[in-house]
Amino acid sequence: MSLETWIGLRYLRARKRSASISLISAFSMTGITVGVAVLISAMSLMSGFQKEIRNQLLNVAPHVELGRRDFEKQENWQALRKAVAGRKEIAAGAPVVVGQALLANAGEVRGVQIRGILPEEEKKIVAYGNDAQADFDNLKAGESDIILGAALAEELGAEKGSQISVMVSGSPQDKPETEAQAEPQTGQGSDGLEAASQAETDADGSEAESPSAAATALHRFNVVGIVKTGVYELDKTLAVTHLQDAQTLYGFGDGAVALRLKLADPQTASALSQSLLEAHPDLWIVDWTETNHDFFQNVELQKRMMFIILMLIVAVAAFNLISSLAMTVTEKQAAIAILRTLGLPPSGIMKIFVVQGALTGFFGTLFGVIIGLLISWNISPIADFFEQITGRKLIQSQVYFIDHLPSEVNFTDVATVVAVSLLLSFLATLYPSWRASKTQPAEALRYE
Repeated sequence: MSLETWIGLRYLRARKRSASISLISAFSMTGITVGVAVLISAMSLMSGFQKEIRNQLLNVAPHVELGRRDFEKQENWQALRKAVAGRKEIAAGAPVVVGQALLANAGEVRGVQIRGILPEEEKKIVAYGNDAQADFDNLKAGESDIILGAALAEELGAEKGSQISVMVSGSPQDKPETEAQAEPQTGQGSDGLEAASQAETDADGSEAESPSAAATALHRFNVVGIVKTGVYELDKTLAVTHLQDAQTLYGFGDGAVALRLKLADPQTASALSQSLLEAHPDLWIVDWTETNHDFFQNVELQKRMMFIILMLIVAVAAFNLISSLAMTVTEKQAAIAILRTLGLPPSGIMKIFVVQGALTGFFGTLFGVIIGLLISWNISPIADFFEQITGRKLIQSQVYFIDHLPSEVNFTDVATVVAVSLLLSFLATLYPSWRASKTQPAEALRYE
């Protein structure tokens, strides 16, 4: 251990005449510890949230969706699957028909996407296909059966075994929608409510018919299942029926609107889409990275902004470190002068205070990393504890896609936090240390 390092370590110890300075140093170390711990915990929560949402979306949504650009040349879905056959990235494929509709029951009306599927094929695409409550096998061709998302069924007051009204445009659509293009209606205007009310009245036997109701085709569907996918926004709009019934409902004939693909590795979706597009320019292709691009971009942006904001806590602690070192330099003027007289060069004086400040930053960062990792690895029990105390859920699935606090420690983020914290601590030592190195022994000892 060098002389400069030994002296720097001694200056960290509290003594009677420097207790106030040591207290300020302790506050500086505590500030760095708190800043680093909060930053690591926040980054872990953001990473866990991002991963959890991505995994849930990939479990309930297709990785790639494709179809013919020219609807007039639309083929059956087997022809589409044959066009992409032989690709090792593709684990499964299933047809889908997607269209907008109004669902009505017990005076409640909701706008949804209705998906027409083949049960045996759809089970290979989405994770909730084998849910006991959903049970896609209950969907029978030509029986007008439908499966609803749990939140949608609750809003409509529908349950398994009941019937609901399904309203679509009275005239066949010129062009089918894809799942990526269709946007469910979250609200209805006066015409929609009037049509819904009139349709329900007609279903009960009334002869009155308004122009709005006349423009819609009314169908009665049997609720044969209710599914909870784990993604609230999907549960609020999910309505699934048999492919044949959806084709009849929207007048699409035997042609499948789109083919949904599940990949062995979802991360290859973009590369596969580009490859398929080059091989089949007559296809439109959309992958999950495109349909959810804005969402994940916003999450990443929020993560970066959170990093910058919370790093300001560490920066404030570093400014406190400058203050404590400056006070130490002022107090140690006589000791510095004696060391200079004994032959210690200015660089040695500077090193003493750099060591003192850097060690304060190092231990503050170390304790912050330990506390931050402990919080990140135990965030679920901590959240459960606070929920039991307050009696309220910290995370509401109606607001977020999930109902719990996920956490994933990304050691790249941890290393970045450590590096920035140590860098700020080191920079904070430079000015006070430089001032100490400029001390003139004769001036400092004049009044001693």
